[in-house]
Amino acid sequence: MRIGLFAPAGGAPLEDAVGWTRAAAAAGLDSVFYGHVNGWDALMVAALAGREAPGIEVGTAVMPTYPRHPLALASQALTAQAMSGGRFTLGVGPSHRAVIEDAHGLLYGRPVRHVREYLAALRPLLRGEDVRYEGETVKVAARVDAPGAEPPQVIVSALGPLMLKAAGELADGVTTTWTGADAIADHIVPSVTAAAEGAGRPAPRVLAGVLVALTADPDGVRAAIADRYGFASDFPGYRAVLDRQGLAGVHETVVAGDERTVERELRRFADAGATDLLISPFGDAAARERVIAFAAALRRPDPAVSRG
Repeated sequence: MRIGLFAPAGGAPLEDAVGWTRAAAAAGLDSVFYGHVNGWDALMVAALAGREAPGIEVGTAVMPTYPRHPLALASQALTAQAMSGGRFTLGVGPSHRAVIEDAHGLLYGRPVRHVREYLAALRPLLRGEDVRYEGETVKVAARVDAPGAEPPQVIVSALGPLMLKAAGELADGVTTTWTGADAIADHIVPSVTAAAEGAGRPAPRVLAGVLVALTADPDGVRAAIADRYGFASDFPGYRAVLDRQGLAGVHETVVAGDERTVERELRRFADAGATDLLISPFGDAAARERVIAFAAALRRPDPAVSRG
């Protein structure tokens, strides 16, 4: 299992955001994926980070689709691919009704159909093909000319059965959040893999995002997460996957505790079939550095890390 980081693109100076990739590359991790929030543009941060930290995969997890026409996103993604030396992965997703309708003022209609149509237009645009496509939510009549840029892999944020099916049939994999190892094993991996096999596509990547804290007070960490991110538990997509796991809120998916406990829980994701683990360190700068060093030890692996 590949091990990388998930980092928010916003909320800190740009140099700090890019610093996540420098730190990950120096530690020997496989990747850094940037989440798009109301701050720095995640795709542009990933492109810059890929240029400044050679040898590591960079990507987005994820760029919301409704506010970005696939023609515009294809141009951006191919530029990021060229800037990073072919190490960019494009993660996309429909986001949530509250974000798209309330913040952007756009209609959040039929998200699964929208993602299917979006991918149907986006993938050939990334290949440099002349696209003439008209669906219910997406219309494209153009091509993107980006000489020398190879089409990046495309992953989709998917938790529900229909979105997992769309991702398996039309994309290169999925990325998840607020999802434990059991749900990865019992729901995510079987669903997306079956869809890919049915479409004659290669085995999909499954990038499992997990919030991690090395701490002597795991209950305190979960309480802090509930206070900071508890609102996400009410988003329908997250609520459905939490209910599937029998969990009350997103804070219950956090992996927190001492090194032995955290290692045991993280290795369960590999056993569940995740191809990539995207660790989001929780805490201050010192705590983040500890988690990055710990993740690097798991990646090597390092015999100094416990095997309990």
